[in-house]
Amino acid sequence: MPSSKPALIARHWLLTWTTYGTWLPGDKRGFVSPVCTPAGNLTIHNQPGTPCDRNMPALMRSAQARMKGKPIFLRHRQAETLLSQFQETANYRGWQLLAAAIMRAHIHLLVGVPGDPEPETLLRDFKAYGSRALNRQWSKPKSGTWWTESGSRRKKQGPAILAAVRYVAQQKNPLLVWIHPNWQ
Repeated sequence: MPSSKPALIARHWLLTWTTYGTWLPGDKRGFVSPVCTPAGNLTIHNQPGTPCDRNMPALMRSAQARMKGKPIFLRHRQAETLLSQFQETANYRGWQLLAAAIMRAHIHLLVGVPGDPEPETLLRDFKAYGSRALNRQWSKPKSGTWWTESGSRRKKQGPAILAAVRYVAQQKNPLLVWIHPNWQ
């Protein structure tokens, strides 16, 4: 049970993840997944400020061939369900949801947290509880999941927090955007 006394927010995270099958390894838009080096080793090009891999058609075809279902594209009613669940999850965990943008194929959440929990825990909880809420109303997808594996976790501090709120608020073609009333 969450504590009735709000904890001080110590960290802010911008979380981003995609829906299943909508942004595969090899995508021409760029991707962050293991790729083979010329020496035959696996590497991931995911350091901030450096280019990621992109446009590898053979890798993309391979990823498409391994898919267990069709790509998932969210609808407006599903976005409403997700926002409600994200707010409930944050409240229960003692986190502060500052901004949310739900698009057809990806989600951005800006969340403040007390202490220093692992950002993967935040991402896992939002995705898991979001999946449960969607499964209750629309049943589990054939692929077994609504989401791609993992997602982006970027720490935000100082002025970068306001910049992240603006970034989330200015998403193109959102199904739904929500900004905490204290930030509007």
